[in-house]
Amino acid sequence: MQRRQLAAGGAMALAALGLGLGGPEARAQGGPVEGRDYVRLPQRQPTSDPARIEVVEFFWYGCPHCYHFEAPLEAWLKKLPADVSFRRAPVAFREVPFVTHQKLFYALEALGQLDALHGKIFAAMHVQRNPLATPDVIFDFVAKNGVDRAKFIEAFNSFGVAGKARQAAALSAGYRIDGTPALGVNGQFYTSGSMAGTHERALAIADWLIGQSRKRG
Repeated sequence: MQRRQLAAGGAMALAALGLGLGGPEARAQGGPVEGRDYVRLPQRQPTSDPARIEVVEFFWYGCPHCYHFEAPLEAWLKKLPADVSFRRAPVAFREVPFVTHQKLFYALEALGQLDALHGKIFAAMHVQRNPLATPDVIFDFVAKNGVDRAKFIEAFNSFGVAGKARQAAALSAGYRIDGTPALGVNGQFYTSGSMAGTHERALAIADWLIGQSRKRG
């Protein structure tokens, strides 16, 4: 989901560019092409663990591409090397409903309920057509899914969750994310489904960027 697509009120389909890591130009250079398949950041961004290579998924629950990215991403995560860490960062391209969904994510994380409900939130939005657009609707949803309503509301409205949402917004800005899903690699690079052409190819490029980060240190 791109910022410009949000402004236009619609989502464009991703181009089908195949699962390989590029055409003759990319192969001649030994991998994906900078500026086409991935972006190198002008300023390195902080990572949560300097001893490991960090991958960050930038996403929005309301993004249909993010919903379809979940299955290949989960399969990819099962093979993640021991020296690679992974985390998610919900984006906020505007105040409503993005910040509300950021707070949903971080409140569940604070309560230890994120793994149990992450997929259910995507299903609610994209299968059951429930946009979870307001706090009250979200409170009802999490309560129906076994989360203590009062504890969730307290976490949702907490300074800690608000701070996490601001940090995610700052990280998105640092990576210059303008669409989702996107993958940031070690504070140095990012790629995305729209750049790569398919979700699987984005993950293959991320693997290549992890290798580059490992070489560079």
